[in-house]
Amino acid sequence: MMKYPLNSGIPCRKHRCNLCCIETEMPLSRSDIKRILSIGYRLKDFAIKTAEGWRLKNRFNRCIFLGEEGCKIYPYRPEGCRLYPLVYDEDLGIVKFDDICPHNDEFKMTEEDIQRVIDLLVQLEKERKEDNIL
Repeated sequence: MMKYPLNSGIPCRKHRCNLCCIETEMPLSRSDIKRILSIGYRLKDFAIKTAEGWRLKNRFNRCIFLGEEGCKIYPYRPEGCRLYPLVYDEDLGIVKFDDICPHNDEFKMTEEDIQRVIDLLVQLEKERKEDNIL
């Protein structure tokens, strides 16, 4: 079976799958927010603040950016979306493919991808701590 890079989105488009966009809890880093703001969206339109930090907003249990043809901001999507279906399993302490993704076996994982997940987690935690100090 052909394996595709994470950022290709090929398995998602091939299967017309958007399961990861349903009831999303995707965290947003400051750079994600800036990138989305730069294309004309207002913060209150796409993000909500939680105790853990900022995350994507849902409307009718779907990501605010999920349209009929898929992600409306695909080139500007958050880093977590770019890395999905790679996730950090807190119980195991490892980066792995999300069991929820029905097509995770069609993606390939590289050391660079794993490092990007770890870097994102570190950044989100740093920003959460800074926000709690303010």
